Amino acid sequence: MSDVINKNLFLIKEHVGLFKAANNFDIYDPSTGEIIMLCREPSLGFITKFLRFTDYKRMTPFDIQITTPEGKGIVRIQRGISIFLSKVVVSDHNNNVIGGFKQKLFTIGGKFDVLNADDEVICKLEGKWTGWDFRFKKGEKEYAHVAKKWSGLGKEMFTSADNYILELSNDVPENDDIRKLILASVMCIDMILKE
Repeated sequence: MSDVINKNLFLIKEHVGLFKAANNFDIYDPSTGEIIMLCREPSLGFITKFLRFTDYKRMTPFDIQITTPEGKGIVRIQRGISIFLSKVVVSDHNNNVIGGFKQKLFTIGGKFDVLNADDEVICKLEGKWTGWDFRFKKGEKEYAHVAKKWSGLGKEMFTSADNYILELSNDVPENDDIRKLILASVMCIDMILKE
């Protein structure tokens, strides 16, 4: 596994695009400004590309891969067609399932259960309906916080690009799968709740 997953602060920048079907992000170390991970959706089919420009965008399947800049796999995030609620599967660099997310019904702002490989809830992702502010919590303990970083009126109005700050608690152990699940969930927030 790559050591970049053990950092506690990430800047996630979505690629700018007026008419783009794929969701592509670069993940930076904010302290150095260096790109430390790439998030790509490399194999979109024609029908999925077409549907991404319609009202059915939130229902389309996705297969997102997070890698090092050199191409070494870190996390793979997959979802099939989603009619009502999303069930997302997250795999490690060897394509072994490490967990996933299950969207909650009837929530204001958005909510997911973050699941381990045995489908047991390890924490919850909770959001506020008033803005882009999400927290990973188990009871009162907070594992991570993700917020949208405003990038300017022109960019916000005329493109679909977003920037996010992800901050993990020092209590989250290094090399633990929960780090990968939290990172993967940022992509799911964007694709499922905020598109």
